[in-house]
Amino acid sequence: MYLMCSMQVPVALLEERDKRAQWQGIPVLLRRLHKSSHPNSDLSKIHSIVMELSSLLSMEAISFVTEERKMPQESISPNTYTFDLFGGVDLFIEILMRPTLTIQQNTPTMSDDLIKDCLSVLYNCCICTEGVTKSLAAREDFVMYLFTLMSNKKVFLQTATLIEDILSVRKEIIQLEEIPNLDSLVQSFNQQQLANFCRILSVTISEPDVGVDDKHTLLARSTQQKNSTCPSHAENNQVALLNIPGFIERLCKLATRKVTEAADASARLELEDWHSWLDNALVLDTLMQLAIEEAEQSSTESSDESSLSSSPLRHRLPQSMKIVHEIMYKVEVLYVLCVLLMGRQRNQVHRMLAEFKLIPGLNNLFDKLIWRKQPFGHILHRQNQSCDCSPEISFKIQFLRLLQSFSDHHENKYLLLSGQELNELSDIYLNANIFEMEALNNTDRNLVCDGKKGLLTRLISVMKKEPIDSSFRFWQARAVESFLRGTPSYADQVFLLRRGLLEHILYCIIDSGCKSHDVLQSYFDLLGELMKFNIDAFKRFNKYVTTEEKFQMFLTQINSSLVDSNMLVRCIVLSLDRFENETNDVKVVEVFSECRLLSYMA
Repeated sequence: MYLMCSMQVPVALLEERDKRAQWQGIPVLLRRLHKSSHPNSDLSKIHSIVMELSSLLSMEAISFVTEERKMPQESISPNTYTFDLFGGVDLFIEILMRPTLTIQQNTPTMSDDLIKDCLSVLYNCCICTEGVTKSLAAREDFVMYLFTLMSNKKVFLQTATLIEDILSVRKEIIQLEEIPNLDSLVQSFNQQQLANFCRILSVTISEPDVGVDDKHTLLARSTQQKNSTCPSHAENNQVALLNIPGFIERLCKLATRKVTEAADASARLELEDWHSWLDNALVLDTLMQLAIEEAEQSSTESSDESSLSSSPLRHRLPQSMKIVHEIMYKVEVLYVLCVLLMGRQRNQVHRMLAEFKLIPGLNNLFDKLIWRKQPFGHILHRQNQSCDCSPEISFKIQFLRLLQSFSDHHENKYLLLSGQELNELSDIYLNANIFEMEALNNTDRNLVCDGKKGLLTRLISVMKKEPIDSSFRFWQARAVESFLRGTPSYADQVFLLRRGLLEHILYCIIDSGCKSHDVLQSYFDLLGELMKFNIDAFKRFNKYVTTEEKFQMFLTQINSSLVDSNMLVRCIVLSLDRFENETNDVKVVEVFSECRLLSYMA
């Protein structure tokens, strides 16, 4: 509307008002752009005007991002505000969608650079001007058109960035099935583009956060989902992705591909650096441009990072940034896989992840990338650090969440072990004269972890070394606990007992001085699963808690947070009830008479 009004105002009057209001000539530029961008105009001639407008807006966007401002304000971004006020956003949408608005065959084509600059201007407006993102999100035709632009590799980065911003403010989740030629679009992406597309997918396959009032409690939501016969938009989108040929296989390759790492690990960037500049659009653009150039130079996709060495940008970015670049990709991919594992198609996803050897691949990356040794002076992620600003922190947490989802109440959990460790489980069953669980017997040995140690054993090893105030401990305990959930397995418990897990948990609860309620709750829950109905575990407990002082400290921790420890208390009560009915077992009678915990509970 303002653009049409400015078209009717004499140029001289508009320029005079411009000087007083300090509009930087933006209304006049928009007027010239509008006159020069009719359907049959030579679009190459308008590019210079677009670039001039872009330069006026880009510095405000960079300033907004680097100075970590929270809310857009007219006083901070006057140029962007003026641009939107005089109809610039609508005009740029019209220019971008010009190919869809005409049926003529010989219409002038837009150059990739022009499209790229138009997209960048719109993204800058989203950052700096309140309400622009929501207005773009309301334009369904424009959103769908943006997805078609993603097939153009030259403008993929700018398009994906804008789409992600738009979808994040939509009230309704977009339906992936409505995207034109979704299958061929996704299959056309190279691996780097697919990883970035996962950032968009994460918004489309996750159920929206509906709030915390009484109508949206976990119980209410669970009841609603059970009573609902129609799948939600997020669930429909999950199915749409699973139906794309090769999609899951490519994600598994992305998640497990190796990264070339420089010998001098001390050159890597530390956490404190990331907090200040990770969100800087220019930095991410540079990283993404590296990926795009890699893809252009490589005629075929490979599972390794050999293309890095041939990139012309290899001297402009340190090796540490290339590693972080790959880690950022993996965070997005693992998130998508994690959400799919928790959906209604869980069994189908499990079969595919097993077939494409996701777990063995992650096991091979564990020491070199996922939990690699940190250089001297590395800043730890402690409990009082609430931000997850580092890609490495996000990567570790997402990895642990994936393990939790993968092994929770599913027989594929045994893929977290190596062949040698599966033999150890079988021996435990044999020595205890117990029938081997069907899930263990059915595990395909070709799909388990390579080498002597599987992912579960490696996780327990780093868990025991983790600083006591690290919040990773919560996620580590949850991941290990998920392996034990379900029908109690004596062999699974003994396997973990042999690795000193019970003693480590008791140390954290009794002796470490840990104050975090989240971490303590996760350890109480894990201890409950580890000890449930297992007389060997109670015997080990008694060997660790050798003094009355230690036992009283243990009871104090339980009693001071009964909500957090209720799972453990229930486990002890149920185990006591079973043991009291096993008086013919000499081992049970012996432990029962000596164990402080059982005697106290009795």
